[in-house]
Amino acid sequence: MPEMIATRDAYGKVLVQLGEEFPNIVVLDGDLWNSTKTEEFRKRFPERFFDMGIAEQNMFAVASGLALSGKIPFVSTFACFGHRAWEQIRVSICIQDAHVKMVTTHAGISVGEDGHTAQMMEDLAAMRVLPRLTVIAPADAVETEKAVRAIVTHPAPCWVRLGRAKVPVLFGLDYDFRVGKAALLREGKDVTLVACGLMLAEALKAAETLATEGLQAAVINMSTIKPLDVETLVHWARATGCVVTAEEHQITGGLGGAVAEALGEHCPVPLERVGMRDCFGESGPPDELLVKYGFTSKEIISAAHKAISRKP
Repeated sequence: MPEMIATRDAYGKVLVQLGEEFPNIVVLDGDLWNSTKTEEFRKRFPERFFDMGIAEQNMFAVASGLALSGKIPFVSTFACFGHRAWEQIRVSICIQDAHVKMVTTHAGISVGEDGHTAQMMEDLAAMRVLPRLTVIAPADAVETEKAVRAIVTHPAPCWVRLGRAKVPVLFGLDYDFRVGKAALLREGKDVTLVACGLMLAEALKAAETLATEGLQAAVINMSTIKPLDVETLVHWARATGCVVTAEEHQITGGLGGAVAEALGEHCPVPLERVGMRDCFGESGPPDELLVKYGFTSKEIISAAHKAISRKP
């Protein structure tokens, strides 16, 4: 069994390391530092940590001012609360080109018992539409650490989407994360599986099962939702003739939407999308919710068969 680590735990760990390396990093949190895992940074650098309380719009606006003053602000809260500040993210951060690093946790239906109000399933769509904003959904703890390191010097505001639950560690320490670049994890000739976040592990499981059926699936980790790696996507769409996307998000506007747009412009092929289908979740254990709402390798396998059957 692979090691299980929550991406938010990896974030807390690397944030302290970065605090040692970059004295101009400051951290703002919306009264959730214990849950977002910014607590260790708070203890180590109390003069560079700001608990902004339950006032998310103000927190993101203050972060913009800090960025424009030469600091590297990391802003953290739950994804559902960060979304409250969409106007401030648009006006104060993106329009101003303030390089704020927004790392939100507790995204997706795997938040579990907190229920549908806390299960943010729409943030990739809402943030992807904003000009200048880079959007990243890491798949595991290793990729989270590398992504957070990468955005420190990335010349743009960033939205990084993390979860609450522990997820399998898929990558070794030699994994090469680059902003805007997809990672091919498996080659194939029959279908391309494109996934992000915790659904990458399910895509890899699906590829293994499909292999027992004689079907070879390419698997792409598309952790950067924006800017999308269109070159890699189109190459494998042409090589396999069909695509399946998988994300812990609504199928509208997120990874599936981004892939659909790119394929429509550059390489129209059959596409099936696995994700939330225009509904909200409910309170329950994360594992049970993931099964009930179709976030498993079973749905990816079914979608792969449909996509393959639609090839000319």
